[in-house]
Amino acid sequence: MALLLRHSRKLQRVHSVLDYERGSIARHFSASACSTAVKEDGVSSSSVHGDYGKKVGSSSIFQDRLSGKGPSTSKVSPREARGSYISKRMQISATGANSLFSCGQIVSARQFSSGADLPAHEEIGMPSLSPTMTEGNIARWVKKEGDKVSPGEVLCEVETDKATVEMECMEEGYLAKIVCGDGAKEIKVGEIICITVEEEGDIEKFKDYKASSSASAAPPAESKPQSEPPEPKEEKKELSKAPEPKATKTEESGDRLFSSPVARKLAEDNNVPLSSLKGTGPDGRILKADIEDYLSSVAKDTKKEASAAPGLGYVDLPNTQIRKVTANRLLQSKQTIPHYYLTVDSRVDKLIKLRSELNPLQVASGGKKISINDLVIKAAALSLRKVPACNSSWMNDFIRQYHNVNINVAVQTEHGLFVPVVRDADKKGLATIADEVKQLALRARDNSLKPSEYEGGTFTVSNLGGPFGIKQFCAIVNPPQSAILAIGSAEKRVIPGAEGQFEVGSFMSATLSCDHRVIDGAIGAEWLKAFKGYIENPTTMLL
Repeated sequence: MALLLRHSRKLQRVHSVLDYERGSIARHFSASACSTAVKEDGVSSSSVHGDYGKKVGSSSIFQDRLSGKGPSTSKVSPREARGSYISKRMQISATGANSLFSCGQIVSARQFSSGADLPAHEEIGMPSLSPTMTEGNIARWVKKEGDKVSPGEVLCEVETDKATVEMECMEEGYLAKIVCGDGAKEIKVGEIICITVEEEGDIEKFKDYKASSSASAAPPAESKPQSEPPEPKEEKKELSKAPEPKATKTEESGDRLFSSPVARKLAEDNNVPLSSLKGTGPDGRILKADIEDYLSSVAKDTKKEASAAPGLGYVDLPNTQIRKVTANRLLQSKQTIPHYYLTVDSRVDKLIKLRSELNPLQVASGGKKISINDLVIKAAALSLRKVPACNSSWMNDFIRQYHNVNINVAVQTEHGLFVPVVRDADKKGLATIADEVKQLALRARDNSLKPSEYEGGTFTVSNLGGPFGIKQFCAIVNPPQSAILAIGSAEKRVIPGAEGQFEVGSFMSATLSCDHRVIDGAIGAEWLKAFKGYIENPTTMLL
């Protein structure tokens, strides 16, 4: 049976996995192959070959059969396989190997470390903790260098584009080196943040460890076959730079200056005196880059002078990761989604009465009090079930309509705007919704929401009425959703009553912001009609 071996400490105990005393591992570097280990039982192919029986084994590695040469054999012990690289093209001989390596892949035995002078270790990169995350910040390290770590223990707290998430350790070992310390900002996904080792004695060897730029820039891609030479790219780069070195000699203020035509033209357009610049090209030649650097430095100085000129006192507040992402997503929403807005006023006297009747029962049973917002969430969820066209997303080539009704609830905190999600709100009772919303809001204010608690929403409710007394407002659609409901405050109005009398009623304003690509005006109006019906006759929500 085939076993897929990955980078882990189990590689050092591969003989126990294969039921052999010894063994070595080989890895395929191709777009279609992967590292595979199989017992050599005379039936199946194998990337790991050990001597069968009680022989103190070593792997038999054969030269690539595509080279046309005979099967010359070299012995590689497991110790040598872990401590060195085998660079030549080769294949591992086993029964049926010809069918496995029909494409002539490059096979190489290797250890999982970034340097020959370092012991086996694991380079842990910045994880992608949400679908939209491209970079993150290290809030703080829970473990320190030299600490022992076990699976499930928290290594550090990572500030993502949504919240601060605890990053757990996957394997047992020791934290040898912290590459990105507390407060490290804008770390790309995949960039190395720490190093772990299996043996405590190896920690000291990573005291001066520094992550290589190639390892920390991005997750490594599979190497291309040797038949694809990289030389054409280098030639292309040289060709693209070829026009730049061409220069002409000019005389200004009695000094002889060398400058390229592009640089001279750029200087003339921006009134830049060439005599005030020092060229970085051959023989002091002024290049285009020199002019651009000069212009950028002048622009920065001008900006500083302009900002300081009025003499106003100010403080620059750094943007958190969630603030940056919120700004980018909302800007994208307003620029790419065709918004339109529908507003309706609903009488909420019966809703307020129902709440006053239910809350004493909730308190008596030890539950959370039900708020007006909890009733609004339930009404919105049932309306989405009645009008499922509003529970959809625009997917360019098609419209995706969701079967689950997951309501995001906007919560404002000192860290930014969070939208935790109440899943399947249409199927939950008011008491359950009230409890979940309060728990999620508390974790949002503590900046401790997990990705599963804010991802997967299909509709959003934002309420500025109850907390802030806002009468009416228009919210921005939260992509990839197609609608968001903005709830204003309830106010008392005098309305005509029976037999020519007047009475006082409480009315609440609700504005639905819609993506016109998904929700037509009539569909949006139909949804608001259903919502108003549940709000004005709240007992129907209990049926």
